[in-house]
Amino acid sequence: MLYLITALLYVGLAIYCVAGTRLGLARPVATFPSTAPRAQSSAVRARNFGIPLVLLLHTYLLYRGIFTEAGMNLGVGYAVSLIVWLALLIYWIAHFSLRIGPLSNLILPVAAVAVLLPVLLPHSQVLPYSGMTSFHVHLFLSILAYSVLTIAALHALLMAALDKGLHGGVMAAWLQELPPLVPMQRLLFQLLSFGFIMLTLSLASGILFSEAWFGKPFQFTHKVVFGILSWLVFAVLLLGHWRYGWRGRKAVRLTLLGFALLLLAYVGSKFVLEVVLKRA
Repeated sequence: MLYLITALLYVGLAIYCVAGTRLGLARPVATFPSTAPRAQSSAVRARNFGIPLVLLLHTYLLYRGIFTEAGMNLGVGYAVSLIVWLALLIYWIAHFSLRIGPLSNLILPVAAVAVLLPVLLPHSQVLPYSGMTSFHVHLFLSILAYSVLTIAALHALLMAALDKGLHGGVMAAWLQELPPLVPMQRLLFQLLSFGFIMLTLSLASGILFSEAWFGKPFQFTHKVVFGILSWLVFAVLLLGHWRYGWRGRKAVRLTLLGFALLLLAYVGSKFVLEVVLKRA
């Protein structure tokens, strides 16, 4: 019941934020961004005070489910829920100084689904090597990389919607709260750069300590292959942006491609192993 209540609270906050920024009302592009109205105070209050309250409830559910007497439980449901929890926490902290308020319209529905995953996918995977410091470092780096790149992917979707509105001649009211595309692109590459560094450290630590955790040498599993492919996509994108000035739709597409490969690397492999094949 607590999982359902938390999910409904996330949905309620999303609806409240959407209503506050009058989602669906289109305005001429000429009004963007100089005369675009700021978000209504109800949406601002929902972001500032509503999100942390629901995050506290989400935190309790994660703590109760992950830290068990047998060890750390990181089945696919709890793993995804933890990643989205951290992504929402990072967003909430960042939105006070960055004009990314409308990102809540995307991340809150994602959080509503993620918080239910431990119930929908109840498979338990207790990690016997979770007491090792090296694993704790690897786990922190991995979750941080996934969370930051999740925000980057959602931010890229916002950029795509904004670009479509600008070229289509009308701008949905909720998008008018966003800054112009240039600073949004700058923020996207800042997110990608940080996420890429965390992903690099995560892959490197996994390779270095694989034998200590699993008792066997490093192997090129499906998870590793998709992780490396995702790393390569982000590396090419960042290099192309630095060397050739790649941005706009190309940046959005490569960001979403890299994130999709990252989902296949971890979430996809865990789902197949735990849910389809019924093994850890």
